Amino acid sequence: MTDGAAVDVADEQIVSNQIIRGIKTLRDHLDCSVHEALDVFVARYTVLRADRPGDFTCGHDEYWTGFYS
Repeated sequence: MTDGAAVDVADEQIVSNQIIRGIKTLRDHLDCSVHEALDVFVARYTVLRADRPGDFTCGHDEYWTGFYS
């Protein structure tokens, strides 16, 4: 599928903690399953967290609070 480094269509949703919207954007763009889109989302999140830490609206520990997959 992709390693997350090349898929930037959901970057704004990722950095603003819009997890569901980001997964939907990736799913629509890649025409893949929810599980695959979540995998790409997490990979892209990791890249963005390393490259653009100041752009995130919350810290790493808070980011995934309340999201269960």
